[in-house]
Amino acid sequence: MELRDLKTFVAVASLLNFNQAGKALHAAQSTVSVRVQTLEEELGVRLFDRLGRRVILTEAGERLLGYGQKMLDLEEEARSWVSGEATVRGSLTVRIPESLCTWRLPGVLRLFQARCPNVRLRLIPCAFDGLVEDLRRGVTDLAFVLAAEIPYRDMRAAFLGTEQLVVVAAPDNPLVSRKSIGPLDFQDQMLLFSTSDCSYRRIFEGCLAEAGCRPPIGVECGSVAAIRHFVMAGLGVTVLPEVAIRSDVTSGRLAVLPWEDGPLEAGVLMVWHKDKWISSAMAGFMELCREHLAASG
Repeated sequence: MELRDLKTFVAVASLLNFNQAGKALHAAQSTVSVRVQTLEEELGVRLFDRLGRRVILTEAGERLLGYGQKMLDLEEEARSWVSGEATVRGSLTVRIPESLCTWRLPGVLRLFQARCPNVRLRLIPCAFDGLVEDLRRGVTDLAFVLAAEIPYRDMRAAFLGTEQLVVVAAPDNPLVSRKSIGPLDFQDQMLLFSTSDCSYRRIFEGCLAEAGCRPPIGVECGSVAAIRHFVMAGLGVTVLPEVAIRSDVTSGRLAVLPWEDGPLEAGVLMVWHKDKWISSAMAGFMELCREHLAASG
């Protein structure tokens, strides 16, 4: 696999336009087409579907794009190190729960941008399904989860602290007036869950299941913000990190239900594959997260 052909593929995949990719690479469109075709023939798969004037990635193209970007980043970092250039370059793909990204990460990002302005950072919502496989394939460099543990021997995890979890409802929900509530009180409550915040949902579902309570799940949504608004509208109850709903509780838009077994907590884990090559960019980002996410959590 020629690095030149891979670079051409990444340009086309990023722009979804052969002509624009040619201009970006200072190459004729015919040259771009030949290089992509060469790569397709070498791999034995179609990387793009051409629908009229539109170009879209195939499933194989989507898979190759993640690897291609990493290989080009590695080439760029190798050139920098060999030439003695001190500037850290490349990219970093991080999967992180929406609540951590929104309420905990801005300070880390500010410091990281100041230290590594030439590193492109991709932040992806952290649905737990497929996360471990993406770490194994190298498509994701680093991940953060709200969980007690990561039960995989080929993963490494750093404990950064804990996030308090709270069960919340609209202020007029009948459970708000109770002195305490337990799992069985949710038997007739509609549950609303975010699918983008990894596994703390499993902690709450585990508490309910242990008590033999299996309430209906009304909505699953990829947005914590949307779930908050659904709860405010009286559509059901949910469990979220306390930091995500603090202002809503203060303003009276949401109410925290008094969980009888004391506070619910989830560990904040930073996760990567044990064989992952840790670039300078990744090492710097991990260091900042150890320092500042642990302090904020």
